[in-house]
Amino acid sequence: MNLLRIITIIFIIVESSNVYALYFKKSSTRFNSTGVFSALKKANEDPEISNFVKYLINWVAGVKVIIIGLLLVITILGNPLTQWYSILALIVAISTFYLGLFPIIRKMEHNDQLEQKNYSKILLVMITSMIIGFTIGLIVEFPSGT
Repeated sequence: MNLLRIITIIFIIVESSNVYALYFKKSSTRFNSTGVFSALKKANEDPEISNFVKYLINWVAGVKVIIIGLLLVITILGNPLTQWYSILALIVAISTFYLGLFPIIRKMEHNDQLEQKNYSKILLVMITSMIIGFTIGLIVEFPSGT
């Protein structure tokens, strides 16, 4: 088993725990669930907003399931070149966190809108670690003939 497969399987396990939390433990503050946001309690008080938030949570979880499924197929059936390029695409996709999500989570943390202190820093370390790990995997498993 090559390094890219190992890293991808670890990512699949992490994302699967996130999916579990989003579907079944919405109020949890673990596994990137939504309980970390103070607004979740407020949203649950308004049925219209609550349904909208539930829809978005389930939509995010569903997208994660799609990604997990695709990664499983690529990990099991993909050749080394396909695996390499899929990890490159994953790095680009995960990097969008820095453009869109990180500024928002920092602002929310600054405005005391999160239940967990230093959550933005935890996410920053986690996302950066993923990108570094995937990048190391790409360098180590660079396919010959490309």
